[in-house]
Amino acid sequence: MLYLSNLTLSSFSNQDEGGILIFGMDEKENFTVCGVYDAQDLQKKVTEQCKQMEPPVRALFTVCEMDGKTVVSAEIPGVDLSERPVFYRGVGRMKGSYVRVGESDELMSEYEIYSYEAFRKRIHEDVRKVDNGKMLLLDDRRLSDYLTAVKRERKNLAEHVTDEEILELMGVTVDGTLTLAGLMTFSRYPQAYFPQFCITAVVFPGTEQGELAEDGARFIDNKRITGAIPDMLEEAVEFVRRNSRTKTIIDDNGHRIDKPEYPLRAVREAVLNA
Repeated sequence: MLYLSNLTLSSFSNQDEGGILIFGMDEKENFTVCGVYDAQDLQKKVTEQCKQMEPPVRALFTVCEMDGKTVVSAEIPGVDLSERPVFYRGVGRMKGSYVRVGESDELMSEYEIYSYEAFRKRIHEDVRKVDNGKMLLLDDRRLSDYLTAVKRERKNLAEHVTDEEILELMGVTVDGTLTLAGLMTFSRYPQAYFPQFCITAVVFPGTEQGELAEDGARFIDNKRITGAIPDMLEEAVEFVRRNSRTKTIIDDNGHRIDKPEYPLRAVREAVLNA
């Protein structure tokens, strides 16, 4: 009997390296060779399942003999980013798109699916308009400092372009309306518009999520960080600093040197990239 999941076809196709399916080895029996019933028929049935995917999956088959039994492998190539997500047509894109996580096939989130759509359609999420965004709620000092920096680096803008035009050229506004990037960078409280755009910082008592402390505590520290991106960045770095250990070293000259557990410059870069 052939056991092949459309979930696996989807998840293998949606990763760069693809994946390989092997038929004729029994996983429950420590991968002992048991052979396949009919190599030709198996390839036909796998191909039929591959055709049920969108876009269709093209498997590359290899047939070999091991311990006198026939084993078949089906190499599932990774699909180009412009064609992802690969999904099972029987349930549609939202319910049939999967990604490989460890040894399991996990349903893609709506955001993961949207990210492929955005890549394919060249959607730049950061410059989309926030129709109800109010310029009055921007941090005037931060916006003024930004305009000053732009003018200092680009002399022709300072001499020939108005502040409003600079904001348009830099993607802070589009047709006078705030963009998502402009809102998240300069608004005093962007979470009023997008409450989900924040940082959740958690300190676990162990090295694995779900481990409990001796007193049964699940978290040592837990904080929801909000504000504009520059504010969240600084607060996140401070959260790491506050929850990190610091070693004190006395050098050869008797001077005290405090060495943090994690270099804050590296922490800042990691948070900023995320």
